[in-house]
Amino acid sequence: MRPIRFASALVVALTIATPSTLLVAQQKSAPAPATDSSRFATLAGGLGWRSIGPALTSGRISDVAVHPRDKRVWYVATAAGGVWKSSNAGTSFTPIFDGEGSFSIGAITIDPKRPETIWVGTGESNAQRVVAYGDGIYRSNDGGRSWKNVGLKESEHINRIVVDPRNSDVVYVAAQGPLWRKGGDRGIYKTIDGGKTWNRILQVDDWTGANDIQLDPRDPDVLLATTWQRARSTCCFVAGGPGSGVHRSTDGGKTWNKSQSGFPSEDLGRIGLTVSPADPRVVYAVAEAANGKGGFFRSRDFGASWERMSSYQAGGNYYNRIFADPKHVDRIYAADVNLQVSEDGGKSFHRVGELLKHVDNHSVTFDPDDEDHLIVGCDGGVYETWDRGQSWRFIANLPVTQYYRVFVDDTKPFYRVFGGAQDNFSVGGPSRTRNVSGIRNSDWFITSGGDGFGSVVDPNDADIVYAQSQFGVLSRFNLRTGDEMGIQPTDAANGPGFRWNWDSPLIPSVHAAGRIYFANDRVLRSDDRGNTWKAVSPDLSRNLDRTTLRLMDRVWGVDAVARNTSTTLYGNMTALVESPVKEAILATGTNDGRISVTDDGGTKWRSIDKFPVVPETTLVSSVRLSQHDANTLYATFNNHMRGDFKPYVLKSTDLGRSWTSIASDLPARGSVWTIAEDFVDRDLLFVGTDFGVFVTRDGGAHWVKLGNGLPTIQVREIAIQKRENDLVLATFGRGFYVLDDYSALRRLTNDKMAAAATLFPSRTTYQYIQRAPLGLPEGVSFQGAGQYFANNPPYGAVITYDLKDALKSRKAKRQEADAAAAKKGADATFPSWDALKAEDREEEPAIILEVSDSAGRRVRRLVGPGSAGLHRVAWDLKYQATDPVNGPPYALDPNFPFSGPPGAPWALPGRYTVRMFSRVDGALSPLASPITITIVPADPSAARLASRDATTLATDLRNAELKRSVLGASALVGETLGNLKMLKRAVDETPNADSALIKRVRTVEQRLLDLRETLAGDPTLARRNEHAPPSLLERLSKLGDAWSGTLEPATPAQLGQVEIVRGEFGKILSQLQQLYENEFRGLEAAAERAGVPWTSGRMPTLPYVP
Repeated sequence: MRPIRFASALVVALTIATPSTLLVAQQKSAPAPATDSSRFATLAGGLGWRSIGPALTSGRISDVAVHPRDKRVWYVATAAGGVWKSSNAGTSFTPIFDGEGSFSIGAITIDPKRPETIWVGTGESNAQRVVAYGDGIYRSNDGGRSWKNVGLKESEHINRIVVDPRNSDVVYVAAQGPLWRKGGDRGIYKTIDGGKTWNRILQVDDWTGANDIQLDPRDPDVLLATTWQRARSTCCFVAGGPGSGVHRSTDGGKTWNKSQSGFPSEDLGRIGLTVSPADPRVVYAVAEAANGKGGFFRSRDFGASWERMSSYQAGGNYYNRIFADPKHVDRIYAADVNLQVSEDGGKSFHRVGELLKHVDNHSVTFDPDDEDHLIVGCDGGVYETWDRGQSWRFIANLPVTQYYRVFVDDTKPFYRVFGGAQDNFSVGGPSRTRNVSGIRNSDWFITSGGDGFGSVVDPNDADIVYAQSQFGVLSRFNLRTGDEMGIQPTDAANGPGFRWNWDSPLIPSVHAAGRIYFANDRVLRSDDRGNTWKAVSPDLSRNLDRTTLRLMDRVWGVDAVARNTSTTLYGNMTALVESPVKEAILATGTNDGRISVTDDGGTKWRSIDKFPVVPETTLVSSVRLSQHDANTLYATFNNHMRGDFKPYVLKSTDLGRSWTSIASDLPARGSVWTIAEDFVDRDLLFVGTDFGVFVTRDGGAHWVKLGNGLPTIQVREIAIQKRENDLVLATFGRGFYVLDDYSALRRLTNDKMAAAATLFPSRTTYQYIQRAPLGLPEGVSFQGAGQYFANNPPYGAVITYDLKDALKSRKAKRQEADAAAAKKGADATFPSWDALKAEDREEEPAIILEVSDSAGRRVRRLVGPGSAGLHRVAWDLKYQATDPVNGPPYALDPNFPFSGPPGAPWALPGRYTVRMFSRVDGALSPLASPITITIVPADPSAARLASRDATTLATDLRNAELKRSVLGASALVGETLGNLKMLKRAVDETPNADSALIKRVRTVEQRLLDLRETLAGDPTLARRNEHAPPSLLERLSKLGDAWSGTLEPATPAQLGQVEIVRGEFGKILSQLQQLYENEFRGLEAAAERAGVPWTSGRMPTLPYVP
């Protein structure tokens, strides 16, 4: 699909920003370049995302369900991070919903009769300003291992799922329905066939859905349900109306009656229900209402009548969920900013206690056997208490934080990532660490409190961070000293005041030191790091009066339920960018659908209100000025707050005077939040949408998803770290993600994709020592299964290659031919037995990557997969280890995690060449053009007491050869002793073996034991805990100290020990050669002549025939 280009007939430039009318006319665009998008998609999919967390603050929890028969099994539903499962009572968690169509969860329910059946309702059920939508109901029959969407795909927000305790196929769903538009799947739904079909059994109108449903456990045909009329848009929110109410059925939902005697006559908002397990006749309700008439209600006859107990209610925008204690009929917990509890049936409430716990609570789960044991889900994650709120355990391994923004600095050797999160501060932390344990929560730090938003780093001082919280609260944070200075601008005297957005755009200038821009309804500039500010624009919004705008088909009065609660002021900026090419060019976007541009630093602005394809007043989610051309401007628009989930991505090459839609084949469902442009290839673009990241290599003619390792998730912002060629994401529900070195994407030209094989250039590689701060060579040491860490990328030089077609063995080629014949209806050709034998003996084809130094000397040979597609193999910057190969390749033993991989000399910093070969049937064939790897030290040479050079490398390689011989000799002694043990037994049991042979076996064994003692030490003394002189292996092990924990050359003391080994080993090796080749082999021959049964390592002979 080609882009459609539109031109403006009139765009007016004004000193005071006045909206221009954009008359659009369709024009023909140039043909898009030919592209193999399917091949590109396959290759792009070979690059994998890496989660860097953090789980420091976790994120909003919607619901927690605990297995009714196994309290170790927890299911955690998150507002924006999918579903997670623990099988060990919250010690560790696994995401189990990552591949499904939604990431936002409103409800989760375990079937009480069949606990392996899990029901999930997607779409967060709060109606706050930033909420994600879902795609219906999912069911798992195997405890979350697999899922099936079973309907109600247009419900978008689901708050409750209830399973009939008598019949697992009968399920009720309270579907709130779309928040931003009328219609959809809203109301109470029932299935009697396990979700195959659904019937709406309670419907009010197109703007009213269902918030809650409860069954009477004494008679599950008696139902109590609440309906909720509400709607939100970019400008406005109304949290109730005449459609909200309480409904009761006594026949399984066939008929309903309104049942809200005792409730106020005003319009009601969100109504939450809970049934007391201690006395199921008692039902509690919490309700929001107009004019402050909401409150807390109780029924003693399962909803037939009600009494108002108090005025308490928390507000339906975020809360109004209540939870009855399973043992005490008068005890009810209420989700609120601070968790509340009533001990008197709702007459009064007090705080449970939240010392050292996050606020903003949403769910309470009870332990039926312990009333003091609660699991609470809040905006800060999951907390557990065993003393009813006096103290809390924080579950610190759920990385489900909702980030709005991301920024990367240029710190060396590893850049840092900064961002701000919903309800969970602005933070900074490393993109990777030197630690073998990866990135831990303790590696992150807070830069600002509150709800976090943009955190940007001063381009001229990486220790100065400008960190933002909601509504434009801005501070300047000094990482060196910890100083934090508030620098939020305030309007001048007699000014109207600034209209800040919830998430106000903030950028540092790349042209002037100390300059930052900050935007509300106006663009503000500081040239002294925020000490002073001046406006460089007038009000750039459309300045619409939101009190006149329609919502739910009408204009609402000032007393509407919770009118405009938690709603950003209308008419302010949501996007701001400075041209990296030309200092004076700025562009902005507003939440009322306007883009404004200045090319003189703000003296004159030109505003655009109408755009091709985009509905008018659609929120501008991002603007980007090109890094390649001062006149090129990109914009994304997000219209989800009108129930429109289409992607809107536009490009202008004349600073907004005309526009081209480049959304082309982006999925029709998935609003766009952000766009990024590659700094080398202007046609390589990335967009973040409601459901992932997409890339185009042809300027928007075709898009493919970059989904390998990235769950279904909303991507709010994309940052590019230019030095490392990394793509960094702020996701709204799964923290930060990094695509390490995406540079291969810009090199995937048609010619490259048509080639049989390609080696891609590798970025500069830092050489450093990996630390083990927790004490063991890998993982989290002794910190337990609950210790959170995010993975670093592989250590060393990462080599990327592509194979157009898989390397094929004889068997694969034959099976491919058989399949092709079967497809044509032809007979298969049965191979010869010799051909099948050759198939059986053939090893799997593979790729061989050969690393050589600048002089052409081979340093290392690595093996990679031979399957089709993009692959990555890491070289650890070491020469090949010379340890014996007499077992499987090294892998950390999780049950004994004390030893690292074999030691080997470090390669020196410098340039290395990588060549690629195929290995098929044992033959090596060259593939692709070689590439160069550059290794640089991560630390200055002065940081170490001594440095390696060519001389020390030559010594290391010489010592590696000695190590190869000594360890080989030791292994041979051990292997021969093992063979002798079997031979001794066989000789002893053979009647024809004479006493001389029996004695000879033992003599050889004793001499081998003497050699082993010389090599490995005296076991007699060691066994008795007595001192023994150092063995040769002990002396040689000092090389490990120089080849593992340091990049410094071996010390004179270490080298002295090696020379002792070198001086003594020649004599020992001569003794071993004589003993092994003469005496041991002679012994084997004698055993053969005596008819001793075969033992390991022996060559049998033909039997003597007289």
